[in-house]
Amino acid sequence: MPDHQDYTPFSAESLPAYLAGVATVAGRLGGASDNWTVTEVGDGNLNLVFIVRGVDATVIVKQALPYVRLVGDSWPLPLYRAFFEHHALRRQAERDPGSVPELYHFDEGNALIAMEFIAPHVILRRKLINGEKVEGLAGFLGRFCARTAFRGSELSMASAAKKADVGLFSGNVEIPAITESLVFTDSYYDAERNHHTPELAPVVARLRSDVALKARAQRMLMKFASNTETMVHGDLHSGSIMSTGTESRVIDPEFVQYAPMGFDIGMLTANFLMAYFSQPGHRGEDLDDFQEWILSVICECFDAFEAEFIHLWRTERTGMLYPRALFEDQGQESEGACKALLADIWGDAMAICGIEMHRRILTLAHNADFEEIGDTAIRAPLEARNLMMGAELVLGAGDVADAFQLADMARSFNKRDFL
Repeated sequence: MPDHQDYTPFSAESLPAYLAGVATVAGRLGGASDNWTVTEVGDGNLNLVFIVRGVDATVIVKQALPYVRLVGDSWPLPLYRAFFEHHALRRQAERDPGSVPELYHFDEGNALIAMEFIAPHVILRRKLINGEKVEGLAGFLGRFCARTAFRGSELSMASAAKKADVGLFSGNVEIPAITESLVFTDSYYDAERNHHTPELAPVVARLRSDVALKARAQRMLMKFASNTETMVHGDLHSGSIMSTGTESRVIDPEFVQYAPMGFDIGMLTANFLMAYFSQPGHRGEDLDDFQEWILSVICECFDAFEAEFIHLWRTERTGMLYPRALFEDQGQESEGACKALLADIWGDAMAICGIEMHRRILTLAHNADFEEIGDTAIRAPLEARNLMMGAELVLGAGDVADAFQLADMARSFNKRDFL
């Protein structure tokens, strides 16, 4: 673990002098540091983010703060999260080349990462709010989730290497603890930092009085905390994806840990469903068309995930799990075993999806999809549909056969009034 005794939080004024001494960054930016322009653009919950524009190129610099930026220094947070984000980005780049920003420099002591400036990409959530479609989005995300899930597991990795990796990432204690509370627990009681749209009170009371729902969410927390199937991004949503009209990249894996294979794609699906339910607050005549496009992305994402997972099963199954010696080498097929594993992943993903649909409306960090609908009389009914579908997914994850049935469920809830 890094030593942060000499940690210095940078500013737009102090950063150029520091970067001038980093050859891999200064050489890329070009020219003298006096000619660089630096803008702090961090609008997330945790970090400082700088855009550094040089003579020849532009670089992103991300620095962790010793507290949750959204809350302030009353919620301290360890700087070591940058160490784990750096390692996560390296592994994601290996497991799905071209899917994440290129790394240029990592400073452990200052919890700082310098990386590729992705342009002209913008945050996907903003494009969804604006009604902008992204070509190839579903295929990219489905393959990313499949490749990182498969290649980060003992389906592919040597057992010793995977266990060593689990040991490394197990040191990332405080960041997953945020997930364990915000995602799995805080929605279901009156936690200190919770807040929600006032008109949702009867729906919130209904959810918090449902013992079976809370027990199921805690069962998924148990699985999340104890199941080290693969390395997950840990916070994969439309705010951690950047897109143009035709290309996408994944960013910000600082919530990385080893967890169930269905976690990332389940969380991603929840955020697409929230985008879907929020659309009446943003769209006019093109509402139906754009909502249907969002549902098509969900369906095609799962199709791409399954196709890529099966391809990797056939071509890269070199770990200790489901060895060819038990199947193909004996003249027996293993496709049934793969399908059964995919069914387990699907079930976990659906439960995670429902839980995430709750936390983004009821706990600390809300989605702009709903929050930017200023009229609560419009916003609350849309959030209620999302909350109630989430409850059905948590309790009945095993009853949803596939993504097409999931899309039909969303269409049904989109017509209902829960307030």
